[in-house]
Amino acid sequence: MIRGLRGRLVAKRPGEILLDVNGVIFRVQTPATMFQEVGDPGDEVELVTHLQVREEELALYGFRTEAELELFLSLLSVSGVGPRAALSLLSLAPVEHIAEWIREERVDQLARAPGIGKKTASRIVLELRGRLPATAPGAAGAEIDADLVAALQALGYTAQEARSVAVHPDVQAATTLEERIVAALRHLAPA
Repeated sequence: MIRGLRGRLVAKRPGEILLDVNGVIFRVQTPATMFQEVGDPGDEVELVTHLQVREEELALYGFRTEAELELFLSLLSVSGVGPRAALSLLSLAPVEHIAEWIREERVDQLARAPGIGKKTASRIVLELRGRLPATAPGAAGAEIDADLVAALQALGYTAQEARSVAVHPDVQAATTLEERIVAALRHLAPA
């Protein structure tokens, strides 16, 4: 998987940038707000990314921070929310505002994003309220171990399950990845 990119900005449009990484040019879909923040062509850019594999295409999504990526992945876990709608929502406001709107059940604020109607906004609130990623501002503030999440997903757990157990104190106290996996599996196993 491609977890991040660092390279020279070739071109940008709202919602998309082209990034030259050692001679390979990647098309990365981004929140529209990144257009102003990413810099000018020729500037060095670093992104955290998510690669989505579909039958007919590979799509690469890029974000400035881990918190943006985690919120994007959480939004994708909601039934009826695809990458385009999730990017639209992330383009509406900073991550901390979106997380606050979800926690406070402000459906009208969420529904302002193109592609997110009141029904979808209500579903987002219902499914994500109280389960936002720990890296989102205003949450617990713990870092999520990306390697642990990937390992748990490889074992068949959902991204949401993996992220929620990754912030448990017992899991974070373990020193090696193997120990964190074992600790996480203890919490995920049915009693």
